[in-house]
Amino acid sequence: MELEPQVEAILRAAGAGPDDGMPIARVALALAAIDRPLVPLERYEEHLELLAEDVGRASEGVESAADCVAALNEVMYGGYGYHGDRRTYDDLQNANLMRAIDRRRGLPVALGILCIHAARAQGWSAAGLRFPNHFLLRVGRAGRFAILDPFDRGAELDAAGLRELLRLQGDDDAELTPDHYAPATDREVLLRLQNNIKMRQMQRGNLRAAVAATETMLVVAPDHKMLWREKGLLDAQIGRIDNAVAALEEYIARETLDGPRHDAAVLLQRLRGRSG
Repeated sequence: MELEPQVEAILRAAGAGPDDGMPIARVALALAAIDRPLVPLERYEEHLELLAEDVGRASEGVESAADCVAALNEVMYGGYGYHGDRRTYDDLQNANLMRAIDRRRGLPVALGILCIHAARAQGWSAAGLRFPNHFLLRVGRAGRFAILDPFDRGAELDAAGLRELLRLQGDDDAELTPDHYAPATDREVLLRLQNNIKMRQMQRGNLRAAVAATETMLVVAPDHKMLWREKGLLDAQIGRIDNAVAALEEYIARETLDGPRHDAAVLLQRLRGRSG
């Protein structure tokens, strides 16, 4: 996979750095630029700066976490008109931050990354949550937090709202656990963004595009063992046997459990018999 030098530098710096504290929106723009190589990053970076500046002005003098969240929502959803794309939810553009900015709509995780960027620019705490199947945010300051749904104009969710969201996902008996509130790392958020692209390409039967999405994920998370396994399996399906072998070797080198290592080694042996 060939990358533009500027894009490659941003992504490899993210891949080599810590899981948290990265310029998450800038990295998401670099991921978006892979599919739009002729579009310069600069005007999108300017938009990020303006978004942060406007939230700063809207929140001048406020002290409570609730007022900060209200200022963020006023700018993000009121001033700029961002909204969740319910009508064409599965459109690949919704997972590309450049196109989300152009269209002012996108997936929860794309909109959430913009919110995280704007909130952190004010010195507030902001992180994605590991809530299943629907990306949520935790935003706050001075030890006070609110959980927001970036797809629903930053609506605040309490425990009852979170339980209802679980129920809407088809689990009527689901109970909230500490895992639902656990913050995701920046790296996990970026992988969640790209995973939307990978899964949609797989659903469309476009396995080569799914491999490409997996490769971009590996630039950001080179030590993520399951991504190496997924890449190996996808490469094998499209007949890129040498690539599949290399990916599975990387996976085995990182896997510590005997059972999965054995299964991968068996597959690797079969693929080596087909290599060359």
